[in-house]
Amino acid sequence: MLVDLHMHSCLSPCAEDDMTPANICGMAYIKGLEAIAVTDHNSARNLPYVKEAADHYGIILLPGMEITTREEVHLLGYFMDVETAVEVGEYFSSHLPPIKNRPSYFGNQLVMNTDDEVLAEEDRLLMGATDLSLSECAAYIRQHGGMPVPAHINRGKNSLIKNLGFFPEDVDFPVVEVVDSLPVDEKLIVGKRRLKSSDAHHLGDILEPINDLPVSRFSLGGLFDAVCGK
Repeated sequence: MLVDLHMHSCLSPCAEDDMTPANICGMAYIKGLEAIAVTDHNSARNLPYVKEAADHYGIILLPGMEITTREEVHLLGYFMDVETAVEVGEYFSSHLPPIKNRPSYFGNQLVMNTDDEVLAEEDRLLMGATDLSLSECAAYIRQHGGMPVPAHINRGKNSLIKNLGFFPEDVDFPVVEVVDSLPVDEKLIVGKRRLKSSDAHHLGDILEPINDLPVSRFSLGGLFDAVCGK
């Protein structure tokens, strides 16, 4: 399955405003992707509209988000349905510090429908770190049927290896995301499945159809199983 499983919509302040649900899915369709995951920071409020657009284009959506743990590690969470992802996103948002977004400095945080209409603007700054530890975040994701995947582990900023220096013993991560263009310590990820994604914040950064993920069946369930390392 040709995939890009890490990108940000206009809900993330670091993403461009034209990363709307409709534009993301339209660009994924033009590029020939078969499945995507939109993983906004500590929230999933745009996912219902991404799902609507993805269904229109015949693209499989893997619902997800990118949580910032107390250690300031970025952790991807993937789920089987949008409703669960939105619910879990509200939980993680509630554990952010009570800091208001400054759009002129951080960027807009827009909830947009498939007609590119602004339905709401998230007031709480989504880019901060939650007060939950890495193990607590991973456990909460798993309690809701999801799969936690450490993001861009071989990148300097907000990566598990950079921030912690090791994989913690109290939580297992059979799957990790790596940045293909950067070196990775192979000894640290022996036996782990690797995901490679764009982490796109601009429409042009969404992957070309080069990332072919082996799946047991061509469906959301087959994609989720692959992300779980099965």
